[in-house]
Amino acid sequence: MIPFDILPHLPFITAAIIRFILVITVSLHILLTKRNTSSAIGWIGICILMPAMGTILYLMFGINRVRRLARKLVDNSQLDTSGSNHASQWIHNPQGDLAPLAVMVRKLTDRPLTEHNKITCLHDGDNTYPLMLQAIADAEQSILICSYIFRNDKTGRDFIEKLSQAHKRGVQVRVLVDGIGSGYFLSPVYHRLRRAGVPCSRFMHSLLPWRMPFINLRNHRKILVVDGKIGFMGGLNIADENLVLQHPKEPVSDTHFQLEGPIVRQLAEVIATDWCFSTGEILKGDIYFKEHVADSNIAARIVTAGPDSDLEKIEFTMMQAVTLARKQVRIMTPYFLPGSRVLSELALAALRGVEVDIIIPQHSNHPLMDWACAANIGPALDAGVKVWLVKPPFNHSKLMVVDRKWTFAGSSNMDIRSLRLNFEINFESYDETLAGNVDDFMSKHKHIRLTHHHLDQRHNLIKIRDAAVRLFMPYL
Repeated sequence: MIPFDILPHLPFITAAIIRFILVITVSLHILLTKRNTSSAIGWIGICILMPAMGTILYLMFGINRVRRLARKLVDNSQLDTSGSNHASQWIHNPQGDLAPLAVMVRKLTDRPLTEHNKITCLHDGDNTYPLMLQAIADAEQSILICSYIFRNDKTGRDFIEKLSQAHKRGVQVRVLVDGIGSGYFLSPVYHRLRRAGVPCSRFMHSLLPWRMPFINLRNHRKILVVDGKIGFMGGLNIADENLVLQHPKEPVSDTHFQLEGPIVRQLAEVIATDWCFSTGEILKGDIYFKEHVADSNIAARIVTAGPDSDLEKIEFTMMQAVTLARKQVRIMTPYFLPGSRVLSELALAALRGVEVDIIIPQHSNHPLMDWACAANIGPALDAGVKVWLVKPPFNHSKLMVVDRKWTFAGSSNMDIRSLRLNFEINFESYDETLAGNVDDFMSKHKHIRLTHHHLDQRHNLIKIRDAAVRLFMPYL
């Protein structure tokens, strides 16, 4: 029997027991699953201070369900991985200082480095959209397209019209848009395509409360593959703002790439996997995946990253490339908020005499990112890293060149969100001509050098604001 003098306190005792059980249970899960020490300590601290709310927040945002789902799909053999290894004559092993990088990325991605590729660098929507729309208009068998932002403006409607026409003439069209970037509550493009009968899906989109953690995980990839033979990828979304020559209100300059050759199959496999992840439909057959060579001999490979089985692979590739650099590392990114590991590699490269240039916008389209960058960039400047500010229009390009020999470009920004949380795609190339062209393009944008003097001139209140925003780097 329960003593009568304890009965009035029973609710408080019960609540204390429940709080204790919650803290212990969640803390044990955190200890067993969180690799990052700071993250583990932070989550445990939140759960101790706020057991109920901390548990809810952890269940929503702390558990990587995407990685678990990816493993489940692979374990159940739901993903079609047949043909992922290309014919042996397309596997290329480079020589020289960067040969260890190619070996590392091969083991990291399980994708071969392929020869006989053609990669064309394109700038802004003015030059890129006509080529993409023409490829869609010429499609005979299949169109796979994925875009983080797909706006319902004139540019977006042009793409919708071409995709709808292709669908009507019997082309197998699949359109994947991000559940956040292309509209969370309202997604006009999604609904217009569906009304036209075009298969379209929103990646990781749900209004159900228990699926809300997915709002923090985004498919940031921009991919178009037509007939399995021609591909486009890079940083360019589908929106009027990218038509810089037409002087939109808030112009966004960007860099995209047209791909031909065996690398296109790797590109198609990525979007097919994302489509299966989102819809459960497995895409098979020659209409999606073709093996062919281009009239060029660029050695290239696709590198993907995301909070699933591809965790941190783009970041590891960048770090290894910086480690092997002998003369120069040049990076152009719209946002520069990498973690301490990448910052340390860049600083060490500069200290050993490598010329390290970071090229970022003078003002990006996200002021919070600029504020956090100002508070985070000091150690790089201390080590001799040169940081350059690009004058408007805002440049959204994501480019990296090492020693004018190796190019790394695609959708991934140089920030923690892109390197850890987003689903991203880059390509690596060992072609010196391509690397030289991309490097020259970046060099033209070295407008204003950022120094400690600029940072010291900030008012103390501004410094406090920037330092406070920096604490939220993983979620910006």
